[in-house]
Amino acid sequence: MINYVDLQNMIDSMYEGVLFIDNKNNRIVNRQFKRIFDIVGEDNKALTKVLEEYKLFNFTNHDGYAESEIFIGSKKITIESFCYRYLNIFEFDIILFKETTEISEARDEIEELKLALNSLKDVLDTAYQGFVLVNEEGIIIKWNYEKLFGIKEEEALGKHVEDVIENTRLHIVTKTGKKELYDVQRIQGHDMIASRTPIIKDGKIMGAVGTVLFKDIKEFTDLGKKLKTLESTVDKYKSEISRMYHANYNFDDIITQNVHMLDLIDIAKKAANSTSTILIEGESGTGKEYFAHAVHEESNRRLAPFIRINCAAIPHELLESELFGYEAGAFTGAKREGKIGKLELANGGTVLLDEISSMPLSMQAKLLRVLEEREFERIGGNASIKIDIRLITCTNDDLEHLANKNRFRQDLYYRLNVVKIKIPPLRNRLDDIPCLCDNILNKQMQSVGLTSKSVTDRAIFALKLYSWPGNVRELRNILERAANMSIGNYIDIQHLPDFISEKLNDDVIKTDVHTLKYKLAEAEVHAIVEALKHCNGNRTEAAKMLGIHRTALYKKLDGYGIDIKTIQV
Repeated sequence: MINYVDLQNMIDSMYEGVLFIDNKNNRIVNRQFKRIFDIVGEDNKALTKVLEEYKLFNFTNHDGYAESEIFIGSKKITIESFCYRYLNIFEFDIILFKETTEISEARDEIEELKLALNSLKDVLDTAYQGFVLVNEEGIIIKWNYEKLFGIKEEEALGKHVEDVIENTRLHIVTKTGKKELYDVQRIQGHDMIASRTPIIKDGKIMGAVGTVLFKDIKEFTDLGKKLKTLESTVDKYKSEISRMYHANYNFDDIITQNVHMLDLIDIAKKAANSTSTILIEGESGTGKEYFAHAVHEESNRRLAPFIRINCAAIPHELLESELFGYEAGAFTGAKREGKIGKLELANGGTVLLDEISSMPLSMQAKLLRVLEEREFERIGGNASIKIDIRLITCTNDDLEHLANKNRFRQDLYYRLNVVKIKIPPLRNRLDDIPCLCDNILNKQMQSVGLTSKSVTDRAIFALKLYSWPGNVRELRNILERAANMSIGNYIDIQHLPDFISEKLNDDVIKTDVHTLKYKLAEAEVHAIVEALKHCNGNRTEAAKMLGIHRTALYKKLDGYGIDIKTIQV
C-alpha cells in the first residue's frame, strides 16, 4: 500500500520534476515540476491545464521505459517515463522532467537515478522482492537485495554484478539495450522470476535495473493456479447470473397480424440496439413484458443479464436496497456480508422496471441520478459504483398524465420517455383473435398434452363481440377452460363462458353458416360419445351399436381426438 504523504515528501527531495500517476488515476507532482511548468501553490486547475496543454498523459508508457522531449517556450525539456508493474498488472507511472541545459555527464545521471531509486525505495519494496542498479560497465551502484540474498549493500557496491549474483544477465543487458522480462533465473538453489531493464539516455546505455518478482518459481506457479481458480469461479458465477436472469421471449413470440402492432414491433426492433431507455405503456394483459424481453433478446446485450423488478410487488421501504444493495451493517437486520443490488447484478445488461408508476417519489429522484450519471452508491457505502445498463420501464398507467398531476416526477418521465411503445388493448385489435387462438391452443397442447383443437367460426365470432377487459391474458385463460370442457377437436360456442356466449342472440346463431363437413363431424362426435357412455366405455360394443367395424371406431376416436378416459360413463 503506497503512503502518499511519504511519497510526496520523497519526490519533493528529487532533482527532476516528477509526475506520479497510479492505476486509480491519483496524480502527485513535486516542487520541481511546479517550477518547470510555472504552477503556483496547490492549484489543481492549473495542473489539469498543464496536463492537457502539453498532453502529458501521452507520455505514460505501460511497457516499461520511454523517453521524449517537449519545449516550454525556449526551454527544452527531457521526459523519461518509468512504468512499474506487479504480476504484469500496471501499478503506477513515474514521469521525470528535466531541462536539457541542466543535464551533465552520464555518471551524474546515474547518481541522480540512484537518489531517485533510494527515495522511492519504500514504494518499490511493496512491488518487488528487491532490485539492483548497475552502470554501463555492469558495476553495482545500488543494491536492495539484502533480505532476499542475505548480502548487505556495502558488500555488493562497487563489484561486478557477475561476482555477486549467479547466472545474471544484467551486464549483458547493458550491452544489448534490450529488456528481458519475467525470465527464470537460478539463484542460491531457487528458480526466481527476474526482469532486467536497460537505462537509456539520448541513445546511450547508461546502465540497467534488475528486479525479482518471485523468489521461487513455485510462488509464481501457485499464484497462477489461484488466479486460474479465481477466474473459473468468476466465470461460474457469471454463467449462473446469466442463467438466472435471462429473457424468456423474443419477437417471434409476439403473435399478431394487426397493422398497428406490426408497426410497434418494427419500432422496438430498431430501438433494440441503441442505449436509449424504452417506456412501454398498455393495459394489464396486453403483453408489455413480451416486448421488454424481446428488445433484450434482439439487442447486443442478449448474453448479459436481463433482470426484472416489479416496483409494485416490493414494499417501498425495501425497494432501495433491492435496487442499489447495501454494505455490511448498513441498517438493523442487514446481512453481515452486505448485499449486491439488482442494478449492479445487471451491469452490461438490461433492467426491466415493471409498474414504474408505483415507485415512490424519493426513489424516483435516485433513479434519475443513476440514469444521468451512470453510477450509484450502496446503502451505507461511500464508493461510487459505475454501471452500464439498458433501462426498460413498463406501466399500465398514463405516465404523462401522472407527471402533469405531480404524481410522478416530470424530469424522470422525460428521461424515460425516449422511445415510447403504447400497446393497444385486445378490443382494438380483434383481427388478432384467430391467430392468437391458434397459438394459445398449440402451446397448451405442447405443454400439457391436450388433444389438438381449433375454434369454430361462430365461437370466433362470439369472442370478437366481447370487450376483453383482461386482454390477451384473459383470452388465454378462457381458451384453457374451453379446451378442458370440450371433447374432440373443436371448441364451439357452448364451451365458452356464458358471459361470452350470451353475446350471440338466437338470430345470429340461426344465420351462422356451417359447412356440411363440420355438421357431419359434430353429429359423429356426439353419436360416438353417447354410444361409449351407453356401453360403459366398451369400444367393441359401442362399434356394434353404431353399426361400424371396431377398427373404424378406433380411427374416428383418433381423428376426432376423443379420449375415452374423459368420458363419464
